[in-house]
Amino acid sequence: MTETQDYRLHALITGTVQGVGFRYFVLQSAQDLGLTGWVRNRWDGRVEVTAEGPHNALNNLLVKLRRGPLGAEVEDVQYEFSESQGEFKRFGVLGTF
Repeated sequence: MTETQDYRLHALITGTVQGVGFRYFVLQSAQDLGLTGWVRNRWDGRVEVTAEGPHNALNNLLVKLRRGPLGAEVEDVQYEFSESQGEFKRFGVLGTF
């Protein structure tokens, strides 16, 4: 992976991650890192994140996902990297899926 190329991170976060401000924690973190993409709650209790940007910024987001905001208890973060699709203009919060 090169430092100048953008990548995509897809992550599913398990634990006490809904009802604790997790999506807005991710929104602020991603915006601070200059990433694009989205975050949403899932009906199964997990939080899902798709973010695009430089590999080091995505790794920084991954560190934050493993920690979460105060009140969250992250049990697991399943993730994968792939090539950026360039489809997002900003980072936002989507409805529950």
